[in-house]
Amino acid sequence: MNIGYFSPSYKRPQKSITQIKYPFIKLIVKESEANDYIKNGNDIIICPNEAQGNIAKIRNYILDKYLNDFDAIVIIDDDCKGIGYWQKQKYKIFESDELQEFFESMYILTKEFNYKLFGFNCVIDKGAYSEHTPFSTNKFIGAPCGMILKGNECRYDENIPLKEDYDFTLQNLKKYKGALRANFASYDVKQAEQKGGCANMRNLQEEEKQFDLLQKKWGTKIIQKDNKSKRKFDFNPILKSPIKGV
Repeated sequence: MNIGYFSPSYKRPQKSITQIKYPFIKLIVKESEANDYIKNGNDIIICPNEAQGNIAKIRNYILDKYLNDFDAIVIIDDDCKGIGYWQKQKYKIFESDELQEFFESMYILTKEFNYKLFGFNCVIDKGAYSEHTPFSTNKFIGAPCGMILKGNECRYDENIPLKEDYDFTLQNLKKYKGALRANFASYDVKQAEQKGGCANMRNLQEEEKQFDLLQKKWGTKIIQKDNKSKRKFDFNPILKSPIKGV
């Protein structure tokens, strides 16, 4: 099988954390920023400046340009410290060769389910992983790392680039009747802790605006506010799956 590995990057020319850990992953960088990335030792693929704009737009560019060339493509954030998994009460980080083997295995499993999307638990904490359910078929799959299989016709909604992964998950649940998530494995990303990327547009006003757009698109029964959160407004909505599954 042939799996492509890509990481869109924007205004983060320092050596990519993701690429230090997993050097087989190619950064996707717009032409006007390419030289700065190359100077810092990043392995990049240059895309047109107009391919950037927001994270949903560049992800769609990657899907449209490369998905047909591979059996599947993995899109991962450029600030991922590592991808790991729980085993015998210990959390272990995948090394490069192990991670590639893992994606190959998950590609086969996802295909056997007749799904087109695979992803990870978005929480590392052991308490978020129920050992009797190592996999889910109708749960949220975060965009920091996911694998999209060839033939997936879903695309990220460019009008909601801060909630695009919730929408993409729901599109896959609707069209392919499920998406496979490994509950025992998770990613460790900085998400809004550094400059560049989505952090450039994250603020309370924009988050509330995009939550409203997402909720209007899918309805109040599917997209809900987390009223139990200690924050006045939690950036992460609650997704209630519209279909049955694990």
